Amino acid sequence: MSNNTPLPSSFDGDTDFYEENRWQKLTRRLKEEPLIPLGCILTSLALVGATRSMRAGDHNRTQRMFRARIYAQGFTLLAMVAGSMYWDSDRKKRKEFEGVLAEQKAKEKNEAWIRELEARDEEEKEMKRAREERRRRAEKRQSASAAVTDGSNTAAKEGEKAKKGIMDQVQGVFWGKK
Repeated sequence: MSNNTPLPSSFDGDTDFYEENRWQKLTRRLKEEPLIPLGCILTSLALVGATRSMRAGDHNRTQRMFRARIYAQGFTLLAMVAGSMYWDSDRKKRKEFEGVLAEQKAKEKNEAWIRELEARDEEEKEMKRAREERRRRAEKRQSASAAVTDGSNTAAKEGEKAKKGIMDQVQGVFWGKK
C-alpha cells in the first residue's frame, strides 16, 4: 500500500462506524418531541410544589399539586403516544436508512479486513521468499565448500597412494619381492 495509514483491524473500537453519539440522539429526539420533556418538567414541578405545601401544612394546596401532577403525567403520556404515532413513518424510514448504512459500513469493514489479510499474506509470502533465498545461498555455499573439501580429499588420497607405492617399492627391495 502506498499510504502510511495503519491498516484497519476488526479489533478496533473505531467510532467512525457510528453516525450519532448519545448527545446528538438526545438533542434530535428533544427537537422531534418537545412536549415529552415539557410534561416531565411539569410533573416534577408539581411534585416539588406538593412537597413544599406538605411541609407548610397547606392541605388544600397539597391536593391541588397532586392533581396537577396527575394531569402533567397524563399530558406526558398523551404526548408520548401522539408523538410515536406522528413520527412512526419517520422512524421506519430512519431504521431503514440505519439498516442500509449499517450494511454498507459492515461491507466496508469486511473489505478493509480482506485488504488487511491480503497485505499480511503478501508479507508472509515475501518472508517465505526471503527465507527460501537464504536457504538456497546456504546450500550453494555448502556445495562450494564441499567441492573444495572433496578436491583436497582427492589430493590427499593420491598422496597416500603415492606413499603406498613408494613403501611397497621399498619393502620389495628389502624383502626381495621384486
